[in-house]
Amino acid sequence: MSNSPDLLFRTLADPTRRAIFERLCRQGEQTVGALTASASVSQPAVSKHLAILKQAGLVNDRHEGRQTHYSAQLRALRPLIDWTQQMTDFWESRFDDLENLLRRMDQ
Repeated sequence: MSNSPDLLFRTLADPTRRAIFERLCRQGEQTVGALTASASVSQPAVSKHLAILKQAGLVNDRHEGRQTHYSAQLRALRPLIDWTQQMTDFWESRFDDLENLLRRMDQ
């Protein structure tokens, strides 16, 4: 179960899968049935999306009787947060350099 940024981006690129993950983040633990009720796809499709999210480490499942409950694993987003911070630092530095250049050109 790798949490590389590439795997996470690929996993969350699908809009239905991303919507399922977002719902779990916002509303907490949900059963497959509850997730299917609000999705525009069938129960087998929701289950398939959940399996992919689980494989990427983005959700965890808990079995209770005949139902499976899914919850978001927010710590799995750490590689994306780290990557985003690196890109933020990079671009802020570039914009600072550009600002300095423009100031020198105005003088």
